[in-house]
Amino acid sequence: MSIPTDEPLPEVSSKSQRKRDSEKLQLLGRQLVEMPDNQLQKFTLEESLLTAIYEARKLNSREAKRRQIQYIGKLMRAIDLEHIELTMNRLNHQSKTFRQHFAKIETWREKIINQGGPAIEELIETYPEADRQQLRNLQRQANREREHNKAPTASRKLFAYLRELLD
Repeated sequence: MSIPTDEPLPEVSSKSQRKRDSEKLQLLGRQLVEMPDNQLQKFTLEESLLTAIYEARKLNSREAKRRQIQYIGKLMRAIDLEHIELTMNRLNHQSKTFRQHFAKIETWREKIINQGGPAIEELIETYPEADRQQLRNLQRQANREREHNKAPTASRKLFAYLRELLD
């Protein structure tokens, strides 16, 4: 006779669900294998996973590569995928996350150019590592360029600086 307990039973996923999860991890692994090095470096990956990715890139045999990607999927079961998926979305220029991030940078740039000092102070409160002097110089240059109808070089530099800061 069993004694009833208030503890919930652990969820057991079906074989089909486990297979779908495995295929999802393999697809993510394949994307990591196929992406350029400069994008792959933006991920903070465990050493074993990174080694497996570079190993898969060296393989020429289709079957060997398939098995290596399965192995990468197996390694990915043990790690937190949230950071990888978020970084992948940022790299995907069509994603909503990227567009929101881009709009945020764009908003800060316009705010700094139009409001000047108060906007710079607000940005520094939010991002203390920001360089106040550089922001002020870029803001002044951008305003001068607008007044004289010149190319928005300083505005682009300000955007690049904000992008680096917010990433």
